[in-house]
Amino acid sequence: MPFKLTIELSERDLRHFRRELRRAHEAVSIADDEEILAAAADLVTTLRAAELPDFIGERLVKLEILQAMLSDADWPLAKDERNPVLAALAYVCDPEDIIPDEVPGIGLLDDAVMIELVLRDLRHTIESYADFCAYRKVLPRRLPGRRDPATVAHMLEQRREQLMERMRRRQAAEKR
Repeated sequence: MPFKLTIELSERDLRHFRRELRRAHEAVSIADDEEILAAAADLVTTLRAAELPDFIGERLVKLEILQAMLSDADWPLAKDERNPVLAALAYVCDPEDIIPDEVPGIGLLDDAVMIELVLRDLRHTIESYADFCAYRKVLPRRLPGRRDPATVAHMLEQRREQLMERMRRRQAAEKR
């Protein structure tokens, strides 16, 4: 029988997690993007092989989306858009974060909370990326007879620009 546990994070709690994320963000500025992405890939592989609580497994899929977004050559993000994602990945990859990862049962709880906070903060970026991936997937079917690489690349570029403009417009509106 499932057991539902709801935790409400107060503004004070959120400030605490955001401070930790800022610390990870500062660490990102001295780390190499590829090192962080490689560490995240290693972590995903390790966690996939482990027997995880469901609350972690569900967030692992979301972590993979963040990782894919940063690794996708067709979705180049500006440095200020990449850094929050890199900071989240760096935080999750750090075994000595708020709750050390080796604490049985709850060691990854803070990582799950951090992933949810980052997903909330980056929802417009993630939505735009998901729309881009869906478009890229169906594009070959939409181009019967015109599948030359230049046409495909041009159409992908146009769609990416539209989606990134939408993403930035929504982010700006949210900050007002």
